[in-house]
Amino acid sequence: MQLRNEMAQEEPKGVPARKSRSPQTNFQLAGVWLYVARGVWIAFVLAELVISILSLFVSRTPGQTICPFSASCAITPATAQALHQLGIAPSTYVTYNLVLALLQSLVFLSVGGLIFWRKSSEPLCVATSFVFVILGLSPIINGSSYPPAVVFGYIYALCVLPALGFFLLTFPAGRFVPSWSWILAVLWFVQVILFEIPGSFNILFWPLPLFIAELLLTYGGTLGVLIYRYVRVLSYSQRQQAKWLVFALATFAVLIVLYSLIGSLVPGLAAPDAPYQLVSGTLTSIVFLFLPLSVGVAILRSQLWDIDVIIRRTLIYSILTVILALIYVGLVFVFGTLLRGLFGQQQNPVAIVVSTLVIAALFQPLRLFLQRFIDRRFYRSKYDAAKTLRGFSETLRGEIDLTQLSNHLVMVVQETMQPSFVQLWLRKPERNTSLRDQKPLE
Repeated sequence: MQLRNEMAQEEPKGVPARKSRSPQTNFQLAGVWLYVARGVWIAFVLAELVISILSLFVSRTPGQTICPFSASCAITPATAQALHQLGIAPSTYVTYNLVLALLQSLVFLSVGGLIFWRKSSEPLCVATSFVFVILGLSPIINGSSYPPAVVFGYIYALCVLPALGFFLLTFPAGRFVPSWSWILAVLWFVQVILFEIPGSFNILFWPLPLFIAELLLTYGGTLGVLIYRYVRVLSYSQRQQAKWLVFALATFAVLIVLYSLIGSLVPGLAAPDAPYQLVSGTLTSIVFLFLPLSVGVAILRSQLWDIDVIIRRTLIYSILTVILALIYVGLVFVFGTLLRGLFGQQQNPVAIVVSTLVIAALFQPLRLFLQRFIDRRFYRSKYDAAKTLRGFSETLRGEIDLTQLSNHLVMVVQETMQPSFVQLWLRKPERNTSLRDQKPLE
């Protein structure tokens, strides 16, 4: 057996040997199709870049601001009131959003360009880099009233969602598995057209049951395919790639939900002129950067195996923070009530000091307990190598099929050592020529 520091496809992990499928390499373009794909990508990106530069000089609408993607930074009367409360000038706020938009665009353009440079022979990577470059230039396109920029904005709106659907349905190998899943990619394309066309044919004017059914069919079907591919199709390294994508999407969704939940629980923060509302654009822009960075790591397979460490620490410290916060609030309330009953003071700093000391004393033991619990619950196969090896020893005694035994050996090495590449070489048995001419005994 040979272990290397390269990435390659291998047998699926977690699938029984008799049901495992032969590994497939990523789908590659070659010949004329490769040059066509690269030429279309370069031509489209150059056209968008030229239009973006022209729109900066031609379109100078008063009050126009360049905002980060998926965020609104227009200065409304409520926003002006919030800025006044914080003592921030509107011009400073505009400059801040411009810098944030440029930073976001730089990340998207860099990741998209790097993916195209390294993986332009794979259709999945071409589509991904195309979407990232479009999103990187979208703050300029969206904030411009220049007619070519407006037309180009509609064009890229028709391209982004179908490319996103293709990415989700073929990631990470670039193949439609199961083979009928290309129908869902067509639904993504049809859906974006139905959202853009005017009149009664627009999907927003459909009857509500039909509208919900179409969304469930497109997005629910895509989610079902993703789950099926992860459980039954993807190999071990491909699952690591999928974890990076899921981690980015889950982090973005959780933080946005928490932001909205905090605003709902505290009525003062939900007011339009509350300074808390100014955090929305910054939070969304920064968290949204998790997506290109994670996808870039997954596609380029750089530090691919670090995702388990990141997820593990995120689980530990997120749960630890929530538990300690609840304990702290409870202790402050209990100690405050007791001291108020003893000394008659409405606010006693002793309650805060004692609660802080208790939290400091509980931090390390609670962290170790959560770490052991999460390791046992989610990473048991990784941290219980002895049990895995004992199970493999039992398999050695009962397995006679060399192919299934080889597959099981590769799986054990992946679980216990987690190499980036596993290759098993089997030496063919040498024929004993001295026995070839012997006659059977009578």
